[in-house]
Amino acid sequence: MAITVVVPKPAAAAAAPGHALPAWLQAAPLAAVFVLFFLIPLALIVMVSFWDFNEYELLPGFTFKNYLSIFEGCSSNAADWCVTFKTYFSTFKFCLLVWIITLVIGFAVSYFMAFHVRSSTMQTLLFVVCTIPFWTSNVIRMISWVPLLGRNGLVNQSLQRAGLIEEPLEWLLFSDFSVVLAFVHLYTMFMIVPIFNSMMRIDRSLLEAASDCGATAWQTLWNVVVPLSRTGIIIGSIFVITIVMGDFVTIGVMGGQQIASVGKIIQVQTSYLQFPLAAANAVLLLSIVLMIIWGLTRLVDIRKEL
Repeated sequence: MAITVVVPKPAAAAAAPGHALPAWLQAAPLAAVFVLFFLIPLALIVMVSFWDFNEYELLPGFTFKNYLSIFEGCSSNAADWCVTFKTYFSTFKFCLLVWIITLVIGFAVSYFMAFHVRSSTMQTLLFVVCTIPFWTSNVIRMISWVPLLGRNGLVNQSLQRAGLIEEPLEWLLFSDFSVVLAFVHLYTMFMIVPIFNSMMRIDRSLLEAASDCGATAWQTLWNVVVPLSRTGIIIGSIFVITIVMGDFVTIGVMGGQQIASVGKIIQVQTSYLQFPLAAANAVLLLSIVLMIIWGLTRLVDIRKEL
């Protein structure tokens, strides 16, 4: 007696999600958004940077006048730096200081939440606490420092009442200190999130193995946690560096309109309708930022983390 075995065909396979449309068609909406909101505006900025202008109008054409004027008066003598070199040096200084401080704070906070807070509920609660400052505008958060750091602010009054100082400290507000403080206050969260995400992916058995091998807490931190958190550190660094390099609102408010930055120069040139010159500065700034990002992305494969 013959037995016939009927193997049912997987009918659901033909209607599996993601296979109904070609891959290029699925990527078309995102590609259109990328082209419309990134490539086209970027191409327009590059094009305008080669135009000429006067007090009344833009003059379409092709000239390197704007790029040459950026470095006008520059000299190889370090004592005779032009405005552009001084401005970029000031911007890089803020960028480096903010990056170091946010990295230290972000790594410490992420390490505490990832390895010392066992409850997922408490981790979520601490994350909410970290995001509370983002519930208000950046400008409001910056202005809130003024009554604290001003000449007659809370900090100076408290120090004077305690007898620690005789005269109010002038450098607390409208100075490099206040600018760096505001940057750290605004952008530390951009360093915490990716580092914490990387630390949560670390296999805890690796830490136990390091401890069983006799490694101290610092050795485990340096040889296990830091290398495995490197991707999060790089992503957070990219966030902080790119934001600080182009920021002009924070420097304008906390610096009392007395501290220069590349973003501030572009904003001033735009307000005076010097769009080709501002576009040339923007292209130069974008090129430097892209080179920094390229250098950072060579250190790790960010695609594995994403």
